[in-house]
Amino acid sequence: MKKIIGIFILLLSVFAAKAQAPNYDDLKILYADANYEKLVKVAENYTLKDELKKDPIPFIWLGKGLYKLSLSGSSDEKFKNAYKDAVAAVGKAIKNDKDGTALSEFQDFVDEFQGSMVEMINNDLGAKDYSKASGWALKYVKVTRNPLGAKYLDGATKYRKSDKGGANTLWKECDGLLAKVTSIESWSKADIEMLKIGALQTAECYIASKQVEKAKTLLNKIAPWYEDDEDFKTKYDEIIN
Repeated sequence: MKKIIGIFILLLSVFAAKAQAPNYDDLKILYADANYEKLVKVAENYTLKDELKKDPIPFIWLGKGLYKLSLSGSSDEKFKNAYKDAVAAVGKAIKNDKDGTALSEFQDFVDEFQGSMVEMINNDLGAKDYSKASGWALKYVKVTRNPLGAKYLDGATKYRKSDKGGANTLWKECDGLLAKVTSIESWSKADIEMLKIGALQTAECYIASKQVEKAKTLLNKIAPWYEDDEDFKTKYDEIIN
C-alpha cells in the first residue's frame, strides 16, 4: 500500500512539474544576445506545446524576436513577413493575457510596437492609401485592449472607399463604445494617438457627407482628453470652424 501511495505521489509531482510554466530564461538570454533568429525558433517551439499554447509569455517573446528581425532584416526567407508575423504573435499574447497582468513587464515593448503601427497608419493616410491604412487599423485591433480609435479609423477608410453602409454601421458601434469611456489615462500612448486619428478622420467624413453635428458631437466628446495636444486643436478648428 505504501508503495502504491509513493508511486501516486511521484506521479502527482511529475504532472505538477509539467503543468508549471517554465521561466523562459533561455528566451531572455537569446534576446539579450541579439540572437533573434534563434529566439524566434525557440519561442515558437514553446508556443506549439499543448501545455503552453495559452501562456502569453512565449508569444510575446516570439513577437519581440520577429519585430527585431523586421528591423534588422534576415536572409532567411522564413522571416520575409516578420513584421506581420509579429502582429499575430503579439495579438495572441494579449488575447491569452486574460486579466492584463501577465504582460505587465513587457509594456514598454507593447507600447513601442503599437507606436510603430501608428506611424505606418499615419504614413498611409498621408499618402491617401486608405486600403493600406484600413489593413493596418484592423491589425492594430489585435494588439490592443483599447481598439476604439482603430475601429473609428476603419469606418473612415470604409467611407473613403465608398462603403458608406459599412462605415455607418461601424461608427454606430464605435459611438456606443465611446459612450462608455470615462477616461483614457490608463491607455497606452499609441492607443490615445489612435483615438485621435480615428476620430479626426471620422469627423472629416461626417463633414464631407454634410453631417456637421455628428462631427461636432464626436470631437467635443473627446476634446477634454486632448487639451494639451496642439495637433488636435489645430485640426479641430479646421474641421469644425
